[in-house]
Amino acid sequence: MASVHESLYFNPMMTNGVVHANVFGIKDWVTPYKIAVLVLLNEMGRTGEGAISLMERRRLNLLLLPLLQGPDITLSKLYKLIEDSCPQLANSVQIRIKLMAEGELKDMEQFFDDLSDSFSGTEPEVHKTSVVGLFLRHMILAYSKLSFSQVFKLYTALQRYFQNGEKKTVEDDDMELTSREEGERKMEKEELDVSVREEEVSCSGPLSQKQAEFFLSQQAALLKNDETKALTPAALQKELNNLLKFNPDFAEAHYLSYLNNLRVQDVFSSTHSLLHYFDRLILTGAESKSNGEEGYGRSLRYAALNLAALHCRFGHYQQAELALQEAIRIAQESNDHVCLQHCLSWLYVLGQKRADSYILLEHSVKKAVHFGLPRAFAGKTANKLMDALKDSDLLHWKHSLSELIDISIAQKTAIWRLYGRSTMALQQAQMLLSMNSLDSVNAGVQQNNTESFAVALCHLAELHAEQGCFAAASEVLKHLKERFPPNTQHAQLWMLCDQKIQFDRAMNDGKYHLADSLVTGITALNGIEGVYRKAVVLQAQNQMSEAHKLLQKLLTYCQKLKNTEMVISVLLSVAELYWRSSSPTIAMPVLLHALALSKEYRLQYLASETVLNLAFAQLILGIPEQALSFLHMAIEPILADGAILDKGRAMFLVAKCQVASAASYDPPKKAEALEAAIENLNEAKNYFAKVDCRERIRDVVYFQARLYHALGKTQERNRCAMLFRQLHQELPSHGVPLINHL
Repeated sequence: MASVHESLYFNPMMTNGVVHANVFGIKDWVTPYKIAVLVLLNEMGRTGEGAISLMERRRLNLLLLPLLQGPDITLSKLYKLIEDSCPQLANSVQIRIKLMAEGELKDMEQFFDDLSDSFSGTEPEVHKTSVVGLFLRHMILAYSKLSFSQVFKLYTALQRYFQNGEKKTVEDDDMELTSREEGERKMEKEELDVSVREEEVSCSGPLSQKQAEFFLSQQAALLKNDETKALTPAALQKELNNLLKFNPDFAEAHYLSYLNNLRVQDVFSSTHSLLHYFDRLILTGAESKSNGEEGYGRSLRYAALNLAALHCRFGHYQQAELALQEAIRIAQESNDHVCLQHCLSWLYVLGQKRADSYILLEHSVKKAVHFGLPRAFAGKTANKLMDALKDSDLLHWKHSLSELIDISIAQKTAIWRLYGRSTMALQQAQMLLSMNSLDSVNAGVQQNNTESFAVALCHLAELHAEQGCFAAASEVLKHLKERFPPNTQHAQLWMLCDQKIQFDRAMNDGKYHLADSLVTGITALNGIEGVYRKAVVLQAQNQMSEAHKLLQKLLTYCQKLKNTEMVISVLLSVAELYWRSSSPTIAMPVLLHALALSKEYRLQYLASETVLNLAFAQLILGIPEQALSFLHMAIEPILADGAILDKGRAMFLVAKCQVASAASYDPPKKAEALEAAIENLNEAKNYFAKVDCRERIRDVVYFQARLYHALGKTQERNRCAMLFRQLHQELPSHGVPLINHL
């Protein structure tokens, strides 16, 4: 049928098959499929109210809009859709089309003449300004403009359209009978699916303006909100190429092609489509019509901004910065504050990606600070930051900006985790996931496959893994993989989350070779995180000098980027290197620096972890009483919001400090202190068991065996000693004294 579209219909924009101007100069044209839809509308008008039930009429009304707006479909598929809504009407439509196709040309002429009667009378069947009325008037007008030869070709196309539909219906019946008799239903169904696809391709042709706009808006909404329900990248690109074949100046099609190429990470094609979009936007004058003379400049600055975002996405940070500076220059000349605010956001992204871009960001942030815009890394307290976010949320809810509401809740989830409040982070993530979106997308798709939901689900997976609920974390990740397949744009979020959880589990289980193999994948997704994890593995394998060199390079880089959270984590790892190398005095200044940064930026959980490390350093230096009092500052936040592993480490350290402090006690008081230490060790062992950290369980049972021996409890000592021996044979020994391992 594609050849029919190209040669049949009146199209002054085409000469010898070459498009010279916008094919959408004609709003609509008649096709065999649209004649079938007109027959459906005519039969609905002729059928009395009593003949069709209220429920059937409601289903038919819901069916009409996609039939009017969507692309042409095969006749057999149209019959099936009508039959699902109203079987009686489907039979009438089938008979009416059959009589017209097997009759004469005058039958089609008479049908179009009778359509005008729908608007006649004091109470017409169809109002002229309704959706159906406008469609009927467009079809009548388009048909009246056809020459006799074109009318004849249209009738021939209608006959072929009917014959293909009848042939397809017979094939369906034969296949169903064959599948019942031979038991090969699966094979026949696959053949049926192929034939349907082939017919749909053969039925495709140049879409009308409304069909094209509906198709583009629907696919763009699906790409934004639920990418899994959109057409595959190859199928969508094929449809777009077919659309651009008849109208190469259709700017929106070029932009959808840009979004589609981003899905498959095709940098050349996406750049090509993006530039074509803005070129066509300027050439068609669409911007200048709506924005006056300023429209031309608006297109240029947003073209530069989008180009910067594109380069940044593909890692071309230098080109992105040049394009961003161009966008800023044009926006400043036009006094466009909205565009400048978008530029500021991308400057922040570039500041995270490149160390030498941060200077430009600092100059830009001065204006944000001048207007009192809050930032979490400015050291603001949680209540002030949340108050600022609340004010923006009021505007979002007032104007029903559902996408911004989702982003705001996802930001709160990340901020609460940054501050170390896992319970609040969990609450915000659950709120986002349980909230019904305000923005319903076409085809019944809800706005639930956005980046905000991916971020919230990743936080949920990590929070569950931190609490030892690995089965729940696996279920969340499984859902993420189904909702965001590997070829989608937000898949990297769950990929990194999955790799980090696997890495932590391998480290807890003492499988350092497995953890080392996961570092490559983490580095590919996040370079800084990958280097840090590599240093952690080297440190666990007692390769202290290599780990120290790597940590020092990473520390310098993160300080230049002002990545405060990672700087503190690196400082804690460096301090651990020092005390494992029997140099606790050198570790103290490093830990104090980490504590100062944690307090300055209100990172409570990192501050508690730093205090835990300081207490351990004091224990090594021989002042357990002060270490124990120091622990009381950190133990409450860790037990309230900390990970299971950190809770176990804290209780283990409390037990060590209690034993060390009891050395100078009287025998009765000493025995009481050792009993309290054993209880804390049991609690620590339970925590470590939840995360399968067998290496630390080995240390705990060794310590318990020593304490039971000191208390004269032989049976308990032997039980712990046997468990220690089993774990010691299964796990490698690194020769590090127990007292030097937190």
